[in-house]
Amino acid sequence: MKQKWMLLVIGMSMLLIAVPAMAQDTSVTGDLPWWNDRVFYEIFVRSFYDSDGDGIGDLRGVIEKLDYLNDGDPSTTTDLGVTGIWLMPVQQSPSYHGYDVTDYRTIEEDYGTNEDFLELMEAAHARGIAVIVDLVLNHTSDQHPWFRDSANNPGGDYGAWYIWRPANPGYLGPSSQQVWHARGSRFYYGVFWSGMPDLNYNVPAVTEEMYDVSRFWLEEMGVDGFRLDAIKHLIEDGREQENTPATLEWFAAYNDFLDSVNPDALTVGEVWSSNFISSQYVPDQVDLAFDFDLATAMYSAVAQNRPDAVVSVINRIEDLYPFGQFATFLTNHDQNRIMDQLRGNVDEAKTAASLLLTLPGVPFVYYGEEIGMTGSKPDERIRTPMRWDETPITAGFTTASAPWEPLSEDEAGVSVTAQTDDPNSLLNHYRALIQLRGQFPALAHGSITHLDVEGSRNVFAFLRSAGDQTVLVLINLDDETVTDYHLTLDASDITFSGAEVLYTNAAMPDEFIPVSGSLSAYAPYSTLPEYSTTITQLYP
Repeated sequence: MKQKWMLLVIGMSMLLIAVPAMAQDTSVTGDLPWWNDRVFYEIFVRSFYDSDGDGIGDLRGVIEKLDYLNDGDPSTTTDLGVTGIWLMPVQQSPSYHGYDVTDYRTIEEDYGTNEDFLELMEAAHARGIAVIVDLVLNHTSDQHPWFRDSANNPGGDYGAWYIWRPANPGYLGPSSQQVWHARGSRFYYGVFWSGMPDLNYNVPAVTEEMYDVSRFWLEEMGVDGFRLDAIKHLIEDGREQENTPATLEWFAAYNDFLDSVNPDALTVGEVWSSNFISSQYVPDQVDLAFDFDLATAMYSAVAQNRPDAVVSVINRIEDLYPFGQFATFLTNHDQNRIMDQLRGNVDEAKTAASLLLTLPGVPFVYYGEEIGMTGSKPDERIRTPMRWDETPITAGFTTASAPWEPLSEDEAGVSVTAQTDDPNSLLNHYRALIQLRGQFPALAHGSITHLDVEGSRNVFAFLRSAGDQTVLVLINLDDETVTDYHLTLDASDITFSGAEVLYTNAAMPDEFIPVSGSLSAYAPYSTLPEYSTTITQLYP
């Protein structure tokens, strides 16, 4: 069996321990789907890497950087270790972001060709990386030929494909925004803005077309699934514009259709609502839903130095979703980057990463998050070019004189090259946690058991368990060392005979106190340094 070496820090010394390495394409999830064994990485192609020197990222640039994400060799630790990619829209579009599509079956010309995409799929799969793509079902661009025909020829083939009214109905959208837009003497519905008219799914031909588009991406382009954009808005019922029964019914039928094409295809739904609502879509409408409440709770736990918010949300999640069937993240392309929210505090960013990558769910990492890139709205400033090195103006993203959008306003050290050889960097913290999650089923998809922490309100302690494997996670969320604490598992009949430290990102005391018997008033270390994350395997 191959072994993978992991850096272990004890006191001020460092040593390497060998842990079993799993093949990248081997599922360890038992009865769970393949995605519960993955960590995904969200890529905005325009900002990831420019292969041809025009200042714009492209698909061949993604291919060139695949080894950074996962080199396909489980014996190395210099890659990030992700086993899934989510590509933001890659279809033809007049905008920089691509969420207003003009041709669903053609790759955006700035990014390359359909043939380039097929090469990316082949290269990713060779490394054990699954690829899902953004699919925007709710709306198109107002420049799409369908909409132009619908606007100019109401009685034509596409006349009813969009939602038209002879007069402005007068009501606002779910966020009090204008949703009715004038075109000639009529008004059309567009929940996001006038450039994104909503499709009319009360017309069977629209559904048939989108079924065919989905089949094209699964069969012709070979994708492993879809991230489904803004699904709660799909079908309106007058003033009821979100999460309507018709929307749930449509996605249930769509889910059945996708299963008929490829039963292993993954669907991840964006339902930007509370998890009481987003969980209603799982599993009949989509396989996973992004849990925005947990993302908020993880930020709050780090910012407030207390785990209470996360504990509360995780307990609720266990009652709402099928086991493990939710997607986790810190931020995405629509939100201010986590490093901005944490005011540039690298230690807190490490702690946030620890929460994301040790808690249940299927994690998604937004590109650049692993090196601490900053960015706050407007949207272009949270989607800036990836910082590969310390080159002024371009950061190794392009050989052009300047990238399509100026870089994020970061200080020196926020780049892949600056952090790759620094054992204490944010990048290497992400690498270690992602790779550890891939090696230990308990972290990837195990159950979670919260531990009572006596003596400190700043320590988050829990067990992750799968089969006979149990892992103890200790995260000190505070900026001060914790010395007087004890862990207790109430009414525990679980006993352990020993333990082994798998990872720590801090200088821990030299002594480790093995657990013997049940978890009662147990302190595995005499102190927990500030912002420390320690992961320990307990042996029953």
